[in-house]
Amino acid sequence: MDLKFISTFLYFVLLQSSKTFGDHFTNQSDLETYIIHLEFNNQLFSNSKDLLRWHQSFLPTNLNHSSRILYSYRHVFNGFAATLSSDEVREMEKKPGFVTTRPQRIFQMHTTHSPSFLGLHQKVGLWNASNSGKGVIIGLLDTGIDPQRPSFNDNGMPNPPLKWKGKCEFNVTTNCNKKLIGARNIAQLNIPPSDDHGHRTHTSSTTAGNFVDGANFFGNANGTAVGIAPRAHVAIYKVCYVDCLEFNIIAGLDAAIGDGVDVISISIGLVDFPPLYDDNIAIGAYSAMKKGIFVSCSAGNRGPVSGTMTNGVHGFSQLVLAQQIER
Repeated sequence: MDLKFISTFLYFVLLQSSKTFGDHFTNQSDLETYIIHLEFNNQLFSNSKDLLRWHQSFLPTNLNHSSRILYSYRHVFNGFAATLSSDEVREMEKKPGFVTTRPQRIFQMHTTHSPSFLGLHQKVGLWNASNSGKGVIIGLLDTGIDPQRPSFNDNGMPNPPLKWKGKCEFNVTTNCNKKLIGARNIAQLNIPPSDDHGHRTHTSSTTAGNFVDGANFFGNANGTAVGIAPRAHVAIYKVCYVDCLEFNIIAGLDAAIGDGVDVISISIGLVDFPPLYDDNIAIGAYSAMKKGIFVSCSAGNRGPVSGTMTNGVHGFSQLVLAQQIER
């Protein structure tokens, strides 16, 4: 057999082996999840595959790119999330188009009667003037949702707007309807976005729960449970599982913008607030604002002393502070 052919064949075998097993030569304990920002380039955004290939080009050639890149961001900013070692990050920083990176952060969750306390009535005032949110799509980033709750019934709901591009990832498609028009699990791929915590089911029903007559607590305080925008459509993005990891939150923002929501609601945040250039929620909110999307963020669980707000301090989102009602 031709020795030149054999040597060429062995070269390609070794090359492919180095790509396949390159990850094994990296100490797994050295790996962290990084959020990488790259230069904006309009030409790359015309094709998602081209964008992903460009993101992959920033990783070492001997790595399995599919196992290292966690998300490729398209709408919030040009960048991606990947598991990398500090040495790999230093090499990546030398490449043209690189802007900045840092390890991801872990966020915290922030936490029926409010509409009547606020003086909202079905046929007069703000509800009447706004059609109770009819036709508005609210994207909520949090812990998932329990679709069986009566607050998510679609009685009296119109069909979703034609611009809606989202999807329902529950195994039983009837879990989504004209009220709950989308449900995606960003934190756990290929698993239904059920709410194992209860936080987002609570906050989403508060935001846009439909009218539920006869609501009571073990027969007491009988009345109507309703959210602030009862005729708005709801789309859920599960970005929290055990923890609320930053790269998942950014991916949820990216998906919500791409799906065509009108409002994004975020009831999670950091203990304190970073500077603008290092605040990916603020950067994502700015990208959403440029597309005409209203972003609402909770102000955090601490207070009421000064310097305790966490989200929205940079002005790209509406900050919502929790306050006592009359109870």
